Amino acid sequence: MDVKIHPSWKEHLESEFGKNYFKELTAFIREEYEKKKVYPPPANIFRAFDLCPFEKVKVVILGQDPYHGPGQANGLCFAVKDGVAFPPSLLNIFKELRDDLGIEIPASGDLGCWAKQGVLLLNATLTVEARRAGSHQSKGWEEFTDAVIRALSEGKEHLVFILWGRYAQEKGKVIDTSKHLVIKSAHPSPLSAYGGFFGSKPFSKANEYLEWNGVPAIFWGCS
Repeated sequence: MDVKIHPSWKEHLESEFGKNYFKELTAFIREEYEKKKVYPPPANIFRAFDLCPFEKVKVVILGQDPYHGPGQANGLCFAVKDGVAFPPSLLNIFKELRDDLGIEIPASGDLGCWAKQGVLLLNATLTVEARRAGSHQSKGWEEFTDAVIRALSEGKEHLVFILWGRYAQEKGKVIDTSKHLVIKSAHPSPLSAYGGFFGSKPFSKANEYLEWNGVPAIFWGCS
């Protein structure tokens, strides 16, 4: 099966592509795109991996589903296409970035510049039907993204995993905390942001850890 994903990731995930769950997932996704409106566009399903090759990963931010509104999802968790209004969670992320590092809220919510510096913006589920949140959950994507997290945890050292909310923290239980920094807080959603997300300073904490381990920091103000 030819999966169009960056070659560096193929090397680490090749065994997943031959498993029954992935074959079933591929068949399901193909049919969904043929019959329904699905996000993100097919070329962007693996955009997070294309912009951030395995060997360049420094930070992992874990989301759940792509946005399911028109023109929003771009293949990077929490991000939206240029010119699209910021969803509440993304706006809160930018507010925390401003309070943490003094970086003003940017014009674009694309976040591609974070990805190109080594921030893997990974959704647990990589596709979704339009206007149907969670519609592609439990179809196989979660097993695949678990394998991604496991490959990073086992194959690299001194990564930063930023886990916002209970779902991400449950999914992150496979991370080897003796080798990596795990930053946990409430989710940036308006429903929970005031319960521990605001004031958590994930961006400065990530950079401090990277620099302590001789890894260049992320310039979070580029988006």
